[in-house]
Amino acid sequence: MTSDAADLSRRLLAEATHLLNFGAAARLPQGGFGWLDTTGVPMAGRPRMLYVTCRMTHTYSLAALAGHAGARDLVAHGLAALDGPFRDRRYGGWFTAIEEHSDEPAQEHKWAYPHTFVILAASSATVAGVSGARALLDEALEVFTARFWEKEHGAPAEEWDRTFSTLSPYRGANSAMHGVEALLAAADATGDESWARKARQTCELIIRNAQAYEWRLPEHYDAWWNADLDHNADQPKDPFKPYGAQPGHSFEWARLLVHLGPGDEAFINAAEHLFHRAVEDAWAVDGQVGLVYTVDWAGEPIVRNRLHWAVCEAMAAAAVLGQATQVQEYPTWLNRFWRYVQDHHLDTQEGSWHHELSPDLAPTTAIRPGKADIYHAVQACLLPSLPPARSLAAGAAAAELRLPDADPNRCQAQHQSELSG
Repeated sequence: MTSDAADLSRRLLAEATHLLNFGAAARLPQGGFGWLDTTGVPMAGRPRMLYVTCRMTHTYSLAALAGHAGARDLVAHGLAALDGPFRDRRYGGWFTAIEEHSDEPAQEHKWAYPHTFVILAASSATVAGVSGARALLDEALEVFTARFWEKEHGAPAEEWDRTFSTLSPYRGANSAMHGVEALLAAADATGDESWARKARQTCELIIRNAQAYEWRLPEHYDAWWNADLDHNADQPKDPFKPYGAQPGHSFEWARLLVHLGPGDEAFINAAEHLFHRAVEDAWAVDGQVGLVYTVDWAGEPIVRNRLHWAVCEAMAAAAVLGQATQVQEYPTWLNRFWRYVQDHHLDTQEGSWHHELSPDLAPTTAIRPGKADIYHAVQACLLPSLPPARSLAAGAAAAELRLPDADPNRCQAQHQSELSG
């Protein structure tokens, strides 16, 4: 590692500590983790979301592996909620959301997306050695296999009703993507390679679909995985299922392909195609620095807001592609993305990162309010310091990281690159 790369890694690890300190306030006395507002306080009047509790449990599992004070208690708190109020003891699986101040379901449907995060949270907690995690992981994998995994497609179904009686015909790349992330984590946590083989099947399906559209990946499909290119054309700012291609997800898929196939030339090649298409379509394409949220099938911007998770995944993809290929282009992009984050996403007054910027780079909440969780940003800050691994938990365990104190001067930190944004 060069001195510049080592310095960047140190600064990013200090930023991870800052984010973990900020996120700890999401712990709710009634169970699980709340959706944080811009000041780091759980937002009143919002249900408790399963995926938020899972992502925070996973993130603090990584923190526990890195010796962060109090992280293990937060993991145990998250696991208790997953084994408690989020669990549907009548029909199985987990509720997508429960009420803010009671354990009644706020949303009764069973969605693959948050169920994959139950697997991820339990996997990372298992690697961290937290009590009860392995039993939860085994159950979550059983539910995923029985209810969501479609062997004929090598990918998950999307959504059931509460009773697992009625299945939606919609299929989505977002749930599939987080299924890959979860299954790779499960393979590392259990030592069972069948989970990694399932993840590979899904990746092969997605690569074929991306190739068919010049590496702009369709997000929406019918029950046979035929692309629905017009889905939600009338709701382009939908926070989960927007119209068009999402370059941020292309970065995320690129990262996962590298995790799954570090020595697989075809997977690395696909990851590079996805990365370069996303950069070409999204980076500073409207005269302002940053990554646009969505583009159409010709690569023209649709929603020009900048979402923090997209640049987080761009940083993460650049980090792992740099490791896998040893091509200098990727560390250069990592520095460029981090400089943009420092200039525009770091919230120097309230803490954490602005989760959304308008096209003129002002903080906004047009798509999602607040600062829901710290999952994407912490991962982006950790990955440049981790060795190649299929999951972040395995990488963190192998690295034997010890997070530094948060940088007291983070708001005045010097840029890591003099490159133009």
